[in-house]
Amino acid sequence: MNEKTLVYFASDLHLGMHPLEESIERERLFVAWLEEIRKDARELWLLGDIFDYWFEHRKVVPRGFTRFLGKLATLSDEGVDIHLFTGNHDVWIFDYLPSEIGLTVHHGLVHRTMNNHRFILGHGDGLLTSDRWYRLLQWIFRNRVAQWLYARLHPNGSTEFAQWWSRKSRADKGAPVTFLGEEREHQVIYAKKMLEKDPTIEYFIFGHRHVPFQIRLNEKSQVVCLGDWIHNFTYAVFDGESLHLKKYREDRGEIIRL
Repeated sequence: MNEKTLVYFASDLHLGMHPLEESIERERLFVAWLEEIRKDARELWLLGDIFDYWFEHRKVVPRGFTRFLGKLATLSDEGVDIHLFTGNHDVWIFDYLPSEIGLTVHHGLVHRTMNNHRFILGHGDGLLTSDRWYRLLQWIFRNRVAQWLYARLHPNGSTEFAQWWSRKSRADKGAPVTFLGEEREHQVIYAKKMLEKDPTIEYFIFGHRHVPFQIRLNEKSQVVCLGDWIHNFTYAVFDGESLHLKKYREDRGEIIRL
């Protein structure tokens, strides 16, 4: 059996996003990728917005995603250490997935050392204090009283409302997300500020922006945005010494059509 030594990172699947038929195709594709990394994955980090909407009532969880969750359970049972970050779309992940699958849920930035290399990992939203409106929304979504009140709504109605809000928000944004340049990308700005405080950090890895990029900040450090599995189908892999941003199936000359 091959030794499992690699660490994989992916984000922004937005499973359950309208139209549902395309979401199911993306789920099948991602499950195929999970099956491929199964042979050598030591750890799997899912950096947020894995679901386009998720809310756990005490006795009710969202419908669907059985192929994806089943594959995660298989990987976990085989010893893969799985970490799942909440994003701005799936902030209300609580104890169901840890108890059913055995993964670890993170609700904020994580500092981690892998093979003596230092990482900061997170979804990548609301990194700068200037995002005051966004931080207010984050506070509301994470407030226990607000969560309790929301949980009093019937799941059918609250889910329908959340999915409508997600579609409206995406339509309001209009054009596809594009790279804004190092001077305007909040994740790059944040990484540079953090390096001023702690120059030993080597890798900043985020999701959220849906734009895959890997930018070297100095000889030692770099910031990586994982892209998404809606348009880019990108992920990163760390082999213990270096990290590479890759596109699924591109190296095999296959075209992904959804």
